[in-house]
Amino acid sequence: MKQTFWMGMVLAAAVLGVRAEAVSTTIAAHKHLGVASCANSVCHGATEVSAKAKVQMNEFAVWQEFDPHAKAYQTLLTAESQAIAKKLGLGPAEQAGVCLDCHADNVPAAQRGEKFQIEDGVGCEACHGGADPWIASHVEAGHADNLAAGLFPTEDPVQRSALCLSCHAGSRDRMITHRIMGAGHPRLSFELDTFTWLHPHYTVDDDYEQRKGRYDGVRDWGVGQASAAINALDVLLDPKAGWHGIFPELVLFDCHACHRPMSGKAWGPRQGTGLGPGVVRLNDANLVMFRHVLAAVDAGAAKQALDFNRRLHQATTVDRDQTFAVARALREQLVRWREATRATEFPAESLGLVLGSLVADAERGEFRDYAAAEQAVMAVQSVVVAFEGAGLLDDTAAKRLQERVDALYATIENDERWSMTKFTEALRAARAAAP
Repeated sequence: MKQTFWMGMVLAAAVLGVRAEAVSTTIAAHKHLGVASCANSVCHGATEVSAKAKVQMNEFAVWQEFDPHAKAYQTLLTAESQAIAKKLGLGPAEQAGVCLDCHADNVPAAQRGEKFQIEDGVGCEACHGGADPWIASHVEAGHADNLAAGLFPTEDPVQRSALCLSCHAGSRDRMITHRIMGAGHPRLSFELDTFTWLHPHYTVDDDYEQRKGRYDGVRDWGVGQASAAINALDVLLDPKAGWHGIFPELVLFDCHACHRPMSGKAWGPRQGTGLGPGVVRLNDANLVMFRHVLAAVDAGAAKQALDFNRRLHQATTVDRDQTFAVARALREQLVRWREATRATEFPAESLGLVLGSLVADAERGEFRDYAAAEQAVMAVQSVVVAFEGAGLLDDTAAKRLQERVDALYATIENDERWSMTKFTEALRAARAAAP
């Protein structure tokens, strides 16, 4: 398969050190001027898409009306959020730093400009970085100049995944703990490509790729899976964030390994873990998914990933030192595999390999865990979009395949009624309808 360096990306040596908590520091490095600084009608606050500008110019309006990030702070004012904060002894949720860190652009007071308002939620600069050094010049300047001035490189899937994961999964400095979930916070789930396009405020066209480099949704899906797995290992390896007294941080483990009826007798073996019944197991959904990415990048690496996954699971039944040793070795390998994935072009013929790998895993019983199946469904959707982008589906075929994908989504609508059998049947049907 052809591999190439992605135009406009930072050097790989710099990327290797990207961590979610380091990204938080980068985002807060410069003064945040507030979303009002971007909302002018001749800036990003236009009501209609511009036909002349390189960008749509209505980004603020789209964010404000459709993007859940714009309403993240308001979520803290709900009765549910207030109840969670009370159980945790935090006081009002809208004043608690642990809540504001992800539900707002919670930079230090000294980094807030005159128009900045914490009530604006997760605004422009929460993702693009403090605009003070580049807001006046970013229209005329080239993209590389804007990056040098402090604009965050969200087009880079490694950097973007680290940024998103800092809240959507939690990092060592923004830990969404089992204690917080025990107080009522919803279970977290994230997939980079799917979440990127849930509420887009920009389009990928020739001009975008000239400025920011090649776009590939399947590649971004794969990089995101590796980043999520690396992020989880970073937390596991941290003696403060990953452990509470004699217990590890339970949010790192699969929820449904414990949260199921005591009368249930549905346990079955999973080749990918090698564990027996009654064993609390790590949430390995992203590791499982990344193995399917590797099926189209390096078949040998995919087999190594399966072996590493089993070793990590089994090490957790031995002791902390062995778990840490395997986790460190796996993290090092994941960084290498992620770079190979980021440098890989995924031609249309490779997409069938990914779907075939998913189906083979399902038939082996690897999707007994709901979290991995949830990731698999989002993976299938990314692959389908890639099929459409490659022109491999006419209107009739595209409609039929999307109907099969919708049926696949229906199997994961309710985790308490999860059925691996129904999921596997729906996955087979989707694969049969694909090119």
